Amino acid sequence: MRWAKRVTIGFGVVLALIVLTGIALAIWKPWVFPIQMADPGPSGRRLAIHGQPANYFPAAGTGQHAAILLLGGSEGGLGTSAATMARALQAHGYAVLQLSYFRAPGQPKALARIPIEGFDAGLAWLARQPDVDSRRLAIMGGSKGAEAALLVASRHPELKAVVAGMPSSVVWPGFSWEMERVEGSSWTIGGRDVPALPFGQGSFSEGIGSIYVNGLKRLPAHAEAAIPIERSPAPVLLICGETDTLWPSCLMARQLVKRDVRVTILAYKDAGHAVFGVPVAESDPSPPPLSSLGGSVVGNNAARRDSWPKVLAFLDQALRAGT
Repeated sequence: MRWAKRVTIGFGVVLALIVLTGIALAIWKPWVFPIQMADPGPSGRRLAIHGQPANYFPAAGTGQHAAILLLGGSEGGLGTSAATMARALQAHGYAVLQLSYFRAPGQPKALARIPIEGFDAGLAWLARQPDVDSRRLAIMGGSKGAEAALLVASRHPELKAVVAGMPSSVVWPGFSWEMERVEGSSWTIGGRDVPALPFGQGSFSEGIGSIYVNGLKRLPAHAEAAIPIERSPAPVLLICGETDTLWPSCLMARQLVKRDVRVTILAYKDAGHAVFGVPVAESDPSPPPLSSLGGSVVGNNAARRDSWPKVLAFLDQALRAGT
């Protein structure tokens, strides 16, 4: 009997610990990306476009300059990594608008049913600026921002270049970092959901990427979810990591190539979901977690060192005067 009591008490303690751990995780939510609202610094300024927070980094010098609409990923807000890219593009001679589309104060917490018209407004704002040449506009995004950028490009034939890091070839359903139930597509146009490809069956052993890999198997039955990049006359540059564990960005990049001959891929073997961006200096006191979503730190940073100059050269060629 004593042995039975000890087992019962021990089981009760374990059960209580499990419950307490579950409560702590529900409150703490360690999987949720912290919301960042990067300070534009002395070379930029904070503004709002149709209620959407944004950082504007005007090009230096007189006259009109080519401009880029820059979209961050599923972290939302105005991320520091995207702000770093914006400053690098600004230093190269471009005017850059970094636009938040969810998770910033006053914006939806979930990436679900986000109006594409918000990105249209960002492009229209850029085109109206006296220091911007409205004939030389480009769009750039990473991850979910790449999904949005490609979708926007298919609607804006005036764009001269598209750069998409860790891209998607399809529109996916919406989601919430808070693990709240959301319905519908990630995006809407005119208040209606953009057709989305349903997530596939998830696998604990294969990780979050399995819902995308298995979802893509359903694409033949949901062809309307494919992003019609062939509608854009602009050249498109895609950057992906072959070991991306968040979603199969290289697989989806190759699907985009099959749709349009103007699409070019830069694919890197030892890189994952951190493949895209400005190279990280070894002296950086707080480097981003380059290997957390596939590939190694060295591999992801080597991919950045190789791809970033090619991104700039691609933009220079596509946005040169007279294009």
